[in-house]
Amino acid sequence: MELVAVGTADEALLLDLLNTTPVIDGVVRDDLANPDAARKWLRDRGVAATGAELAALVEIRPVLQGVVRGDVEPVALGRFLDGVRLQPAMNQTGLDWHLAVDGAHGAARAVLAWDALRVSSPGRLRPCANTECQLFLLDRSKPNTARWCSMAVCGNRMKARRHYRRTRLD
Repeated sequence: MELVAVGTADEALLLDLLNTTPVIDGVVRDDLANPDAARKWLRDRGVAATGAELAALVEIRPVLQGVVRGDVEPVALGRFLDGVRLQPAMNQTGLDWHLAVDGAHGAARAVLAWDALRVSSPGRLRPCANTECQLFLLDRSKPNTARWCSMAVCGNRMKARRHYRRTRLD
């Protein structure tokens, strides 16, 4: 039996969390460093805007980034699932499952979303192919060929570099 306890909001939370350390003008920026901006970021993603939730997400972020890049073993995510359980609830048409967490809810949602994508969409959550970029993408294209976090930014830069190299070598 396979239960799915995550949805598109959880996938969005995961991708947004992975992308909170962008490189701007060659410098890594932490989008969760400012407390006011971090609280808004949490609320916008349906996570309680508490210090504990923020701390857990900041702690899990580099682990998730490492797992997606293939630098960290997925077993490292296990500690963020302590106290996680599914609770059944009856509704008018059947049974619903709800996530219950003793600790940080947002971190658990991110891990469950990562695992659901690993199972349902293997290889589609990946780092941007631009080595100077630290962002991630979730490839929803049919052929699974997306390479860049943004075609307008990284894709354009990479294609322009290749073109420049080709024309300079000729």
